Amino acid sequence: MLFKQYICIFTIALVAAGCGSAERQANKSQVRVNDERLSLIDEYQKCVKKAGDNQEEADTCETLRKSAEALQ
Repeated sequence: MLFKQYICIFTIALVAAGCGSAERQANKSQVRVNDERLSLIDEYQKCVKKAGDNQEEADTCETLRKSAEALQ
Protein backbone atom coordinates (compact mmCIF):
# COMPACT_ATOMS: atom_id res chain seq x y z
CA MET A 1 0.00 0.00 0.00
CA LEU A 2 2.78 2.41 0.94
CA PHE A 3 4.58 1.55 -2.30
CA LYS A 4 1.52 2.56 -4.35
CA GLN A 5 1.37 5.91 -2.55
CA TYR A 6 5.03 6.60 -3.36
CA ILE A 7 4.46 5.72 -7.01
CA CYS A 8 1.43 8.02 -7.13
CA ILE A 9 3.31 10.93 -5.55
CA PHE A 10 6.30 10.37 -7.84
CA THR A 11 4.05 10.37 -10.92
CA ILE A 12 2.31 13.58 -9.88
CA ALA A 13 5.68 15.24 -9.29
CA LEU A 14 6.90 14.24 -12.75
CA VAL A 15 3.75 15.52 -14.44
CA ALA A 16 3.96 18.83 -12.58
CA ALA A 17 7.63 19.25 -13.52
CA GLY A 18 6.88 18.50 -17.16
CA CYS A 19 4.07 21.04 -17.35
CA GLY A 20 6.23 23.78 -15.90
CA SER A 21 8.96 23.11 -18.42
CA ALA A 22 6.55 23.30 -21.36
CA GLU A 23 5.12 26.56 -20.05
CA ARG A 24 8.59 28.11 -19.73
CA GLN A 25 9.43 27.05 -23.28
CA ALA A 26 6.20 28.58 -24.58
CA ASN A 27 6.97 31.83 -22.78
CA LYS A 28 10.48 31.94 -24.26
CA SER A 29 9.06 31.36 -27.72
CA GLN A 30 6.55 34.16 -27.29
CA VAL A 31 9.29 36.53 -26.15
CA ARG A 32 11.31 35.69 -29.28
CA VAL A 33 8.29 36.35 -31.50
CA ASN A 34 7.65 39.69 -29.77
CA ASP A 35 11.30 40.70 -30.17
CA GLU A 36 11.24 39.85 -33.86
CA ARG A 37 8.01 41.81 -34.32
CA LEU A 38 9.50 44.89 -32.64
CA SER A 39 12.59 44.57 -34.79
CA LEU A 40 10.47 44.48 -37.95
CA ILE A 41 8.52 47.53 -36.80
CA ASP A 42 11.77 49.44 -36.23
CA GLU A 43 13.02 48.45 -39.68
CA TYR A 44 9.71 49.52 -41.21
CA GLN A 45 9.85 52.93 -39.55
CA LYS A 46 13.42 53.48 -40.74
CA CYS A 47 12.47 52.35 -44.24
CA VAL A 48 9.51 54.74 -44.43
CA LYS A 49 11.62 57.61 -43.14
CA LYS A 50 14.32 56.82 -45.71
CA ALA A 51 11.78 56.51 -48.54
CA GLY A 52 10.37 59.96 -47.90
CA ASP A 53 8.11 60.96 -50.79
CA ASN A 54 9.29 58.14 -53.07
CA GLN A 55 6.19 55.95 -53.39
CA GLU A 56 8.02 52.99 -54.92
CA GLU A 57 10.42 52.74 -51.98
CA ALA A 58 7.54 53.23 -49.54
CA ASP A 59 5.72 50.33 -51.19
CA THR A 60 8.70 48.05 -50.60
CA CYS A 61 8.53 48.98 -46.91
CA GLU A 62 5.05 47.51 -46.74
CA THR A 63 6.59 44.03 -46.77
CA LEU A 64 8.13 44.77 -43.38
CA ARG A 65 4.82 46.07 -42.01
CA LYS A 66 2.91 43.05 -43.25
CA SER A 67 5.52 40.73 -41.75
CA ALA A 68 5.18 42.45 -38.38
CA GLU A 69 1.39 42.16 -38.55
CA ALA A 70 1.64 38.46 -39.32
CA LEU A 71 3.52 37.92 -36.06
CA GLN A 72 0.70 39.27 -33.90
